[in-house]
Amino acid sequence: MRKPTLVIMAAGLGSRFGGCKQITPIDEAGHIIIDYSIYDAIRAGFGKVVCVIKPEMEADFRAAFGDRIARFVDLDYAYQTIDRLPDGFTVPEGRTRPWGTAHAVLCAADAIEGDFAAINADDFYGATAFQTACDYLSAPRAGNEHAMIGYRIENTLTENGSVSRGICDVDEHGILRRITERLRIEPRPGGAAYLEEGVDEVFVPAGTMVSMNLWAFRHDILDEIRARFVDFLCDKLPANPQRAEYFLPSVPDALIREGKAQVRVLQTAERWYGVTYPQDLTAVQAAMAGMRERGVYPAEFWR
Repeated sequence: MRKPTLVIMAAGLGSRFGGCKQITPIDEAGHIIIDYSIYDAIRAGFGKVVCVIKPEMEADFRAAFGDRIARFVDLDYAYQTIDRLPDGFTVPEGRTRPWGTAHAVLCAADAIEGDFAAINADDFYGATAFQTACDYLSAPRAGNEHAMIGYRIENTLTENGSVSRGICDVDEHGILRRITERLRIEPRPGGAAYLEEGVDEVFVPAGTMVSMNLWAFRHDILDEIRARFVDFLCDKLPANPQRAEYFLPSVPDALIREGKAQVRVLQTAERWYGVTYPQDLTAVQAAMAGMRERGVYPAEFWR
């Protein structure tokens, strides 16, 4: 079997971080979060990596890590630009915002070989999460059977502000029923809480599964992402031409509701780390240093 591909969505703006957080070093060796993700993925059995970036970011990406790992990893680049639209559609006047994570995967479609996993560039997922995803993709399954790596909500929060998470409704067999995106989630004793309609606080107990955008997809889902992008442009763009985004979770969520696909939630005990806010960087650097001291990661990855 062909080894699965890892797609890294790295064209986001990173506005809350205040800079290009995707290429900010997080350890003394100069590694960035993407280094850790790729290192974990290659060890797990992924065969190729595709980074989805904005064209103007390519030189910085190559300098930050691409050229350094090229001898060790089958690395490709795909380019997400707002003018990559289906025939008959044009960019709304004044729009500069990218089209979202589902569009990012669609921009990488020509470089994806076989089944694939998709992740965010600025999130640390942990080695066992990549192993779980690769093991799932390496087993023969139907083209409409996909998976999502589910994280415990208490393992995905920051003390420096609120985050957005996709809260999962999972049945007793570990099958995803739906994902509901919740904004402004903050830590609380025994779990987390978010504001519903900006007024009422809703408690979410510890152990609740959330999506961190680590998906394990069969190749067939690319056809669905492509077809539903047209539907998105027709339905959502007229009402919000400047900010409407085509989010990756919306595709499997729709397929589940329509009875066209099954998504299994594969739980992980890994702790998420990320740089949503500038203040998060210190905590991420300390966490990586601790893991290197414990032998989870070597001091230098690519030699």
